[in-house]
Amino acid sequence: MKMQFARRMDQFGAGIFNQLDEKRRAVEAAGRKVYNLSIGTPDFLPPQHVMDALSQAAARPENYRYALSERPQLLEAVQGWYRRHYQVELARDEIMTVYGSQEGLHHIALALCDPGDVVLAPNPGYPIFSMGPYLCGAQVETYPLLPENGYLPDLAAIDPALARRAKMMVVSYPLNPVAVTAPRAFYEDLVAFAQRYNIIIVHDNAYSEIVFDGREGGSFLSIPGAKEVGVEYNSLSKTYNLTGARISFVVGNAQVVEKFRTLRSQVDYGIFLPVQIAAEAALNGPQDAVEAQRLQYQARRDALCGGLRSIGWQVPDSEGSMFVWAPLPDGYTDSAAFCLELVEKTGLLCTPGAAFGSLGEGHVRLALVQPPAVMEEIVRAVEAGGILR
Repeated sequence: MKMQFARRMDQFGAGIFNQLDEKRRAVEAAGRKVYNLSIGTPDFLPPQHVMDALSQAAARPENYRYALSERPQLLEAVQGWYRRHYQVELARDEIMTVYGSQEGLHHIALALCDPGDVVLAPNPGYPIFSMGPYLCGAQVETYPLLPENGYLPDLAAIDPALARRAKMMVVSYPLNPVAVTAPRAFYEDLVAFAQRYNIIIVHDNAYSEIVFDGREGGSFLSIPGAKEVGVEYNSLSKTYNLTGARISFVVGNAQVVEKFRTLRSQVDYGIFLPVQIAAEAALNGPQDAVEAQRLQYQARRDALCGGLRSIGWQVPDSEGSMFVWAPLPDGYTDSAAFCLELVEKTGLLCTPGAAFGSLGEGHVRLALVQPPAVMEEIVRAVEAGGILR
């Protein structure tokens, strides 16, 4: 039988990632070490009290029923966390859990956009920012993030005719992959832009607690008027290392949350109750581990970025997130070809910038998922590999 599949699946060619994986296997088969900085999976453990809360809750039979909605205790925990961290007050109808921000960022477009509606998404940007709306039938138009503008959108340069057609705009800082933060003044301009053109803002704030050099994590919702124009995702995956538990929350405009909740009632039955209880423990419990982890990420960044600069690869310091956004060394222009040569000659595996949009070409993304001593080892491997011309 010859099967025919949806044309939308044509967008998901593995391409370079299959080639990189083949190259990785070949390097390992030759007995050489591979340093995998291609995937942003935290290597830190969740806080012990969070794991204890999850395991104890999982031992109670009554927690295996459908959740259907959030526990009141979880809503209170989110309210308290936003109040303490950002001085933002949230009503209960302004909070909803999702199975991780990736899933939530995809499905929200189903609640907000009809086929053909325009969605503005960053280029370069994390793929789900564009792919989620695309899978919902929206028309995705990208806005450029350029290094000369600090990788911030030039809102004044967006064509007013396009802005008037836009239904939704996806924004994220600290931004994966480019690892920069945004000042408060930008968010003030963003709220005014959304109000002027009647655009719903969807802000991904997954890395709010991983910022460096004295910067403070912030929230889009702390800006006056933000709740009137949009919502924000915040994740427990990176802050508390609960990546496999799949729990995040979307907060902000009550009308958006209500419509999204109605949609989700058709596709799932709520977050597993023990995971909700673990999230409560994370949000309400001691935060010392979060700060200690942030400092460790910063030490890793210093070892990697500073080390690479010392051998002639001019890599800027990441401002936030668990990534480094590195321009290709002199003599290289193709990020995919460079990544293949890099892993072959040095054992270092990273992600081509072109995977994050056309304007990501000329860069690679490296994840801060190894301790400083290993980062120093990576620098020595790059120097010895002769990759820097």
